[in-house]
Amino acid sequence: MADVYRAADTIHKTRVALKVPKSDDNVSNDDFLREVQIATRLVHPNILTVQDASFIDDHFVIAMELGTESLADRIERRISGVHAMLIAEQALAALAHAHSKKIIHCDIKPENFILFPGNHLKLADFGFAKVSLKTLKASGSGTIDYIAPEQAMGRPKFQSDVFSLGLVLYRLFSGKLPEWPFKWPMVGHDRLQKRIPPELAALLRKAIQLDPADRYKTAAEMYAAFRRIQRSTKRSSSISKSKKKLSSSSNKGSAWRRLQWREFQRQFRTALDTRHECRRCDGPVAENMQGCPWCGVSHPSRGAETSMPAVCPRCERGVKSDWAYCAWCYGPGFEIETERRYPDKRYSSKCASQRCRQPLMPFMQYCPWCQVKVKKATKITGNKDKCVSCEHGIAREFWKYCAWCSYPVER
Repeated sequence: MADVYRAADTIHKTRVALKVPKSDDNVSNDDFLREVQIATRLVHPNILTVQDASFIDDHFVIAMELGTESLADRIERRISGVHAMLIAEQALAALAHAHSKKIIHCDIKPENFILFPGNHLKLADFGFAKVSLKTLKASGSGTIDYIAPEQAMGRPKFQSDVFSLGLVLYRLFSGKLPEWPFKWPMVGHDRLQKRIPPELAALLRKAIQLDPADRYKTAAEMYAAFRRIQRSTKRSSSISKSKKKLSSSSNKGSAWRRLQWREFQRQFRTALDTRHECRRCDGPVAENMQGCPWCGVSHPSRGAETSMPAVCPRCERGVKSDWAYCAWCYGPGFEIETERRYPDKRYSSKCASQRCRQPLMPFMQYCPWCQVKVKKATKITGNKDKCVSCEHGIAREFWKYCAWCSYPVER
């Protein structure tokens, strides 16, 4: 219905998006006037702001905030569970606010969620939106992949937006978009179960029910249910973590451990990039460590924000966009996101396979280009200690377990 341009605001010295209706008999400026009028009623951090709207040379032009990409673009790449939950929460908050103002969006889809730096999400495009009245008449407008059955029949409800958002979130977490007749379990259900708690899966199942009466009445009700699940999950995690900390502190002495960690960081933080904390004992760990060198838990940095541009869907460790395989977990091959090869200062050696010879980073378990197991051990800069099992470098003076194979460290 419109073309969108990236432009420069010469007054405010900012980048903006300009939305200009196409010259088409089927497109009316009234639709865009209504979009502006509805959008200006919705003041919320997760709803795209309309900065200006006016006629310029007989063209109706809407100036809006300029994001980095749409959720439709982001959803095609690997995304960690932590970031997916953050996106889901913001999407629900935005639609809940619209429903609280009696506005039905009518076109909920990944393309209408815009991402900004810092994983900040905003809902856009209220061109099809309807103000809820006692008797609401509307066409079957919307996007066919995400449209609710009753909306396709020209009877949109608040539950129609709930249905569409349920499909968006299902795809976000599972990587698959279900199709009619939406019979549970749907395509991608196995991965969905691995990535989210059962309570959240039940929430999505309720949102995607064919009968509107079986869904959440509004996005506000759905958002409230989501927040309860979040609090319950965090509380359970906090109780579990507190018990582990208490046990660790009473048995080993937390003050001594923290003193030990501080000295370890002074010596090895730069060489090992131990910027994260273990999810069990809070000791300093690196993203590429297979096990915690302090308490032995597997994948100690799980859930931490990666410094890489993408995330492995299996182990949630950081990966580069041009890799064909995960270098840390030997996960199943994924589609290469680009044919371009990106240099990286962390590359320090090459694959031993004569057919490959692609660059490798320290402590990789597998070659991200050909899947061959990396046999050459990596040493820690400035330290000669090595594991008796995998022969990778270790900090014998500090560690209880090898961070690369979890073998007990002999002192």
